[in-house]
Formats: sequence, C-alpha cells, structure tokens
Amino acid sequence: KGFENLKKGGKIAPEVHLLTICDFSKSANTKRLWVIDTDRKEVLFNSLVAHGKNTGEEFAEKFSNTESSYQSSLGFYVTDATYDGDNGYSLKLLGMDKGFNDNALQRSIVMHGADYVSEDFARQHKRIGRSWGCPAVPKDLAKPIINTIKNQNVLFIYYPDEDYLGSSEWLR
Repeated sequence: KGFENLKKGGKIAPEVHLLTICDFSKSANTKRLWVIDTDRKEVLFNSLVAHGKNTGEEFAEKFSNTESSYQSSLGFYVTDATYDGDNGYSLKLLGMDKGFNDNALQRSIVMHGADYVSEDFARQHKRIGRSWGCPAVPKDLAKPIINTIKNQNVLFIYYPDEDYLGSSEWLR
C-alpha cells in the first residue's frame, strides 16, 4: 500500500517496480531483507541486514529519528545516489515518514556493506553485528544490492510498531 501511495504522491515514478523490505520484527540472524521485482513477482535478493546498536541485540526493539541515537528508523525511504565513504560503497536514503525517518540524510543513515553482517560473525557472537542505525548488508552483497536499488526505488523498514503503523501517511 505504501509503495503504491508513494507513486500516487509523486515521490517515485509510476514505472518503479523494485521494492526492498527490511523486516525488523525478525531475528537479525535471519535473512530479513528482500529486494522484490514487483513486475516479475520475483525476489532478486534475500539477505542478512543489520539494525542500529541501540535498537536491540538479536531483535530490534527501539527506533529513533534522532541524531546520535545509534538506532534504526522505521518507514519508507526513497533510494538516492551512491558514493564512496568511510564504509565503502554506500547508498543515500531519503526518509519519507515525517517524525519517523525524515532525518535520515542528516543522520547519515545509508545502506552500506559491513564485515559484521555475515553468518560467520553470527556464529562467533551469537548474532550479527549492529550499525549506527544504517541498514548494513554483507560486504559481498553491498555493491550488487545497491546498484540494483539505487536512484529512486523504495526501501521499507518494517516493525509492528502501532504508533508508526497508525501514523504513516503512506499507509493510509
């Protein structure tokens, strides 16, 4: 519903057909990110994805839109441009939900690869590592995922938070 409402609201082009979902209601040790081609009804990627270090341990529990909270932010994002930064190849994310993720750009919440997002790391530490709030993906999948979803596609970070679900203008 939110994906279609972003199209109707002019935030993405009508022909956009890629939707990335991070389901933060699931364990961080499971592949809880999906890149879906909605035209072909096909999953292009299914991957591990980190949440913020102050969002929770194995399970995400707390979310924030505040600078230096080191928490993930819920809601809809429109993917933007790529760049090479401190975490290597990265993707800027534009938060579309006022009060929930609209500070993403100023907080430098981006998609990037990380060594701590791997099954090996999870085996050693009983969970994958955590980011400073970014949806970090495995290092080897960062470039293929980012190159697939960059430039005005949709990323949705989900958690069954009643406040968010009842407030998001995109879910009405």
